[in-house]
Amino acid sequence: MTNAIGVISMFYARPFGREHFPTFRRMKQAGADVVELLVPEPGELDLAETKAAATDAGLSIVLAARVNLTRDLASADPAAHAAGIAYLEQCVDIAAALGAGIVGGPLYGAPLVFAGRAPQPVEPAERRRRVNAVVRGLTQAAKRAADKGVVLGVEPLNRFETDMCNTCRHALDYVEAVASPAVGVMLDTFHMNMEEYDLAASIRLAGSRLVHFQANENNRGFVGSGHIDWPAVARALAASGYQGPIVLEPFRRDDEAAGVTLAQWRAPTRNEDAELKASIDYLKATLAFADRLATTKGIA
Repeated sequence: MTNAIGVISMFYARPFGREHFPTFRRMKQAGADVVELLVPEPGELDLAETKAAATDAGLSIVLAARVNLTRDLASADPAAHAAGIAYLEQCVDIAAALGAGIVGGPLYGAPLVFAGRAPQPVEPAERRRRVNAVVRGLTQAAKRAADKGVVLGVEPLNRFETDMCNTCRHALDYVEAVASPAVGVMLDTFHMNMEEYDLAASIRLAGSRLVHFQANENNRGFVGSGHIDWPAVARALAASGYQGPIVLEPFRRDDEAAGVTLAQWRAPTRNEDAELKASIDYLKATLAFADRLATTKGIA
């Protein structure tokens, strides 16, 4: 099992523009094989230039979608629902232009806390309407994805960020309802740590339907600095035969003073490349040992 290990561009900057292209080489020097970019909004990045810069640095690309209330598959507003489908189709087109095979994220929409909207109880009939709307939207977007050779990854988020998809089982329900090879499951250990009973069991549950994986500590720090059981995660990935990319999102910064929010992204205040390299090295070694166990002893 050989996975491309990478880092999200937000580790360095947000928004990410052409002035940040030099960080591609820094990512590569830290051991990254892939960069995860937020799907660029119109005018943010020249796609051909971005693809060339990443390729020149030796990086492949995956994409993270950005949903909001104006483009929301779960919305009861027909315009917002239609815009959600159009946005995912646009994401697919952008991925194809960048040579990215994966677009992942909370594709179902219905964002909560980051939209400044507190979660409210939802009646069963309304919840069913939302789920059905998401399935219809994903089914439509999957047609474009299949035509372009792109896979959509449905990512569960924790309960404080959405009430539509919180666990691997929830994501699988959508994937199974859509029933397209262009739609799979994306998992993120930061969210899994809050919502899953057993991280390794959930990875095995996803199995062959796992299309993208984000390796994140419980506190968004560097992999290996928290309490996630990485050997168990690595063995589960080996058992599932997952060969796709694994991306790190170490957003935790050093400014731990009271009143400094940990819930929002902040730019780095110093060069953290050494910590990133150590984190990637740790993860690669853990994955390699899990793979060795699986192939030499038949246990994973």
